[in-house]
Amino acid sequence: MTKSIISDMDGVIYRGKQLIPGATEFVDRLLAGDAPFLFLTNNAEQTPLDLKLKLEHLGIKGLTEDNFITSAMATAMFLKNQKERATVYVVGGGGLINELYNVGYSISESNPDYVVVAKSTSFTFEQMKKAVRLIDGGAKFIGTNPDMIDPVEGGNEPAAGTILAAIAAATGKQPYIVGKPNALMMTLATRKLGVHPDNAVMVGDRMDTDIVGGMEAGMTTALVLSGVSTRESIEHFPYKPDHVFNNVGEIDLNAL
Repeated sequence: MTKSIISDMDGVIYRGKQLIPGATEFVDRLLAGDAPFLFLTNNAEQTPLDLKLKLEHLGIKGLTEDNFITSAMATAMFLKNQKERATVYVVGGGGLINELYNVGYSISESNPDYVVVAKSTSFTFEQMKKAVRLIDGGAKFIGTNPDMIDPVEGGNEPAAGTILAAIAAATGKQPYIVGKPNALMMTLATRKLGVHPDNAVMVGDRMDTDIVGGMEAGMTTALVLSGVSTRESIEHFPYKPDHVFNNVGEIDLNAL
């Protein structure tokens, strides 16, 4: 039986606004196959609709919003389970704010219950100062994902982890991070697909999030070398992926 596929997006399907070779064919094979699949991304900036439309713009069609879980969705679900109603101060984009609104949370700068931090292309010193003061004042510190860099056209750019590190340094407090490699994200994915981790494959470009998260959840793991991790960097980790491919175009779904 073909295993279910749980795939990352940044560095796997695209880099920034550029499709990775073989990505269209990979998604076509997923759509044509019998096994369920899901895109599980630490990207908290965009909603499932945004991601669907982005892929359509890049030429990948046939997906629905139900094919995506983002770290913003996972963060909102986690917080809802912790506290039915709460206020949050957000460092992040519209995707994260939208998901928090969806679970009934309010956005506030006045004595919030949580400070929730994600990647933000408009991050400012004033936001950092506000976040630090609120955390020092008792707000709980939450991060959507730990990624220090994101792969984009022509290289990498700072990601959520760099903002989290700055706030952590100023407050002396470490955030609770919901996204990969937290097993919570993997559990959400397998539950959504209705499959056991033994029958799922985690496809990703990062040893420190995708591969370790998949491995700890009991999934088969497949590293692609089109994003952050390189063949040489694999040797720096005390664990290894089950499969290594140059890109998703090389993946034979029936052989995993």
